[in-house]
Amino acid sequence: MATTDGKHGKNDKNGVDYDVVVAGGGPVGLFLAGELRLGGAKVLVVERLAEVDETIKAGGINTAGAVSLYRRGLLPDLEAAWERNRWRMRAFLGDRDGDRDGDRDGDRDREQKQGSDAPRTPPKFAGHFAGIMMRGELFDDSDPAFADIGPADGVGLGVPQVELERILGARAERLGVEVRRGVELTGFDAGDEGVVVHLGSGGDVRAGWLVGCDGGRSTVRKLAGFDFPGTEPEITGYQAVVEMSGGERLGVGWNTTDVGTYVNGPFPGRILTVEFDGPPADRSAPITAEELQAALRRVSGVDEVTIHEVHSSTRFTDNARQASGYRRGRVLLAGDAAHVHSPFGGQGLNLGLGDAMNLGWKLAAVVRGTAPDSLLDSYTAERHPIGAWVLDWTRAQIAVMRPDRHARALRRVVTDLAQTTTGTTYLVQQISGVWQHYDLPGEHQLTGRSAPDLELSDGTRLGDHLHHGRALLLDLADDPKLRARAEGYGDRVDVVTAGCPGRPELTGLLVRPDGFVAWAADGDDRGDDLDDALTRWFVAA
Repeated sequence: MATTDGKHGKNDKNGVDYDVVVAGGGPVGLFLAGELRLGGAKVLVVERLAEVDETIKAGGINTAGAVSLYRRGLLPDLEAAWERNRWRMRAFLGDRDGDRDGDRDGDRDREQKQGSDAPRTPPKFAGHFAGIMMRGELFDDSDPAFADIGPADGVGLGVPQVELERILGARAERLGVEVRRGVELTGFDAGDEGVVVHLGSGGDVRAGWLVGCDGGRSTVRKLAGFDFPGTEPEITGYQAVVEMSGGERLGVGWNTTDVGTYVNGPFPGRILTVEFDGPPADRSAPITAEELQAALRRVSGVDEVTIHEVHSSTRFTDNARQASGYRRGRVLLAGDAAHVHSPFGGQGLNLGLGDAMNLGWKLAAVVRGTAPDSLLDSYTAERHPIGAWVLDWTRAQIAVMRPDRHARALRRVVTDLAQTTTGTTYLVQQISGVWQHYDLPGEHQLTGRSAPDLELSDGTRLGDHLHHGRALLLDLADDPKLRARAEGYGDRVDVVTAGCPGRPELTGLLVRPDGFVAWAADGDDRGDDLDDALTRWFVAA
């Protein structure tokens, strides 16, 4: 049961059990909970699963997602996860290149003997468009879109979702987030002053706000009455980790056939199939080895492949839908609860991390009374266009993957374009998320964009100053008048004075807690619109 009409659930604001209840303890819910705690909110996360979900899901974090995590001090965790996972991918690809007897352990030992300072550089990118792989030598990393990304560039590639969930779970625990596993939200009553959340055997809790991060089949979204328009699915896909024989007959990586598409790798036993035969009759039915084997044989044409054991498996479709708005009163949505689409291109997890980074600081400011509720209107205004783009990006890939003659002709055209420097660089821009920006007031070219990770004269980088989740006014010209404008904003805006030899034209930046530039100035610009930006986002105390 849920009500959102203001007739139920009225609580004393000072009498709530939690400022915010987050439904869903996956990466998006945990990241959002951490952001809320950084902003001073008391948070409860409820997750119906008793343990971290080991099911194979997203296999990497793009540049935009990795930068968000870096800005919260999680770069060492990402680097460690990347290091662990690169070895199993390298082992598989080495085997398939004929290096079955290669000295991979020796390579690893030699690399480790070189010490912790030995270069272990992540790739600049990894990705595909509809299974059309991009060649690294065609990528122009001098393109301005990739300037000043900083040390997070490429670090998240190959980091599985389950590892990210553990990283974010540990962070939430350090920050004091309460997480209840094995507890399912069964309903809620939302009113003008708060939300009463029903947790089945876990009883009721009173909260100021409820955020649904509970996945594509979100209970919160359905009960709250969010509309969810979109396009119907036309594929059935499987992704699994299995034990199989006859796999040496399969192609490595992405393979297109007359029936559909299959993937073998990038580590032993990982398979994916796509068939254009409509959606599955029951997505929740158990997946058997026989079902996976039949799909793999149909798509690959390799009848000798036999699946003996299934370690992890999931079905998926290309159902593409998006809530028209992400807020109804005191109920909000983030991640897959707000938008669903096919997994091609690995955009879903990264899109959800961006939602959490955008919403967290805003909702925390509303909770602690330093911002009006209207600040939350900017959440939908900024994130909805990004989500709509991702849905169209995945729809375009479905169009190119279809097995009909028209789609195959289109695929050949796209492949030709992808094999040019311009085409590869464009595709990498889109996949990496570096193109993303918000329509914010201001004329400077940086306004509304993710802040460049400037190297400062004191030896720090811009990202180092965002770990605590506060805004940053960066005075690059040692201007006391500029710094004085931040007076009255208390602990919401940190002020740092330093030079930036690499960007001498910049004199100042105001960076929001989510890392996006709210104001910037060059040269003799006196920053007349800085006051407007400060007031718009942080409201002087």
